[in-house]
Amino acid sequence: MPLSLILILILAGLVLVLLEVLVIPGTTVVGIAGLGIIAFAIYEGYAALGSVTGHFILLGTIIISVLSLYFALKSNTWNRIKLKASIDGKVNVVEQGKVNVGDEGQSVSRISPSGKAFINDEFFEVHTNGEFIDQETGVVVTQLMDNKIFVKRKI
Repeated sequence: MPLSLILILILAGLVLVLLEVLVIPGTTVVGIAGLGIIAFAIYEGYAALGSVTGHFILLGTIIISVLSLYFALKSNTWNRIKLKASIDGKVNVVEQGKVNVGDEGQSVSRISPSGKAFINDEFFEVHTNGEFIDQETGVVVTQLMDNKIFVKRKI
């Protein structure tokens, strides 16, 4: 195998590995194929051109691989790809005094054992102690614990 073909295979394998690292998430066929092509090219360099040339090919491949990964990661490729939005929402934070034990409301969804209820003109996520409450049933707040509202069926 001529030296030019070996160098083309190494460059093709390196492009596949860079695609795997920078673009394609996870360990996929692309990265494995790139490493396989590089390994095959180095093996062919030793087999076809001798051990001295094979050592130069191996050393050159290692240097080029390290340099290309360094410059690819330094070029802010990650900043162009990564998600810049942040999530600032909160889950069911019950403000003091908005809901009290004994308040009445109506279930909006089936509460089995958690669901939505309309209490004091607001929607809340509510829980029961194992009881199943159908939709559009009257409920009474029985307990407030750690931002959880526990209800039971209104009698």
